[in-house]
Amino acid sequence: MTVVKSRQFREKQGKILLEGRRLIADALKAGAVPKVFFFSRLEYIKELPIEKLKGVSLIKVKFEDVKDWSDLVTPQGIMGIFAKPDHVKMTYPESQLLHTLPILLICDNLRDPGNLGTILRSAAGAGCSKVLLTKGCVDAWEPKVLRAGMGAHFQVPIINNVDWEAVPNYLPNDTRVYVADNCGLYTQAQAQMSNKASDYGWVCDRRPLKFHKYEEEEENLESAASKGWLPELEVQSYDSDWTEAPAAVVIGGETSGVSLESLQLAESTGGGRLLIPIVPGVDSLNSAMAASILLFEGRRQLRVRAEHLSRDGSYH
Repeated sequence: MTVVKSRQFREKQGKILLEGRRLIADALKAGAVPKVFFFSRLEYIKELPIEKLKGVSLIKVKFEDVKDWSDLVTPQGIMGIFAKPDHVKMTYPESQLLHTLPILLICDNLRDPGNLGTILRSAAGAGCSKVLLTKGCVDAWEPKVLRAGMGAHFQVPIINNVDWEAVPNYLPNDTRVYVADNCGLYTQAQAQMSNKASDYGWVCDRRPLKFHKYEEEEENLESAASKGWLPELEVQSYDSDWTEAPAAVVIGGETSGVSLESLQLAESTGGGRLLIPIVPGVDSLNSAMAASILLFEGRRQLRVRAEHLSRDGSYH
């Protein structure tokens, strides 16, 4: 079972491990294809739709075995090996589709499983149209991500392991990309003093595969920007209007921040950087918290705009 939980198994075999009655039920409802079920009590299998069990290997095991294999504090007595879901073939809940917004989330170098799972849960709750995970992120189907996601994997389309060159292919026309550099190095004063992204922040230069901190002398910043690999982006408050056009929000990891590629994409689409002001002395926001704030702020903006349009229309 340790092998089944590994990323190597998921990538080479194209299969994932799901645990728990609720998660398995959500997966089956969304159209995920089961291959094997391990269960400790027959009633757990009887709870599943019988039409979904055709051709599936059913293996009864001792509950002690399930406990040994399980990552849950309280194992539920059933685990399943599924073909890795393809978002194109999934059937997402009708209620989710009715509330989908023109907001897309891009996860950039997020490596903490708990954070990613929480972010996916927030993305589903906010009504994101889809979530892209660029190369370098933790695998969305890693057991800890699944556990923190609480079923979000089967509520919002997730595209895993995307090259930055391919990211534009997943964006609707006219999408503007906005970057949230979640390193806690912005302050409101800095935003007022300058609108250049090159004035502060951690930026990942993937060519030498290491991180550089750009708080050096001004001439070095200008030199870096003049070489064309450090884009200059306008910084705007997270609660200013950034949802007029379809929007994509980039969330980076806490330690490494966002990548150079994300900044370049934001610049090329006419986007910018979104600032969440925090109290001086506080190092940073957790990536999952920053993502939740931005996604639900985007949802609020779209709701307010829809209300204004409805009100204006009623006057005519």
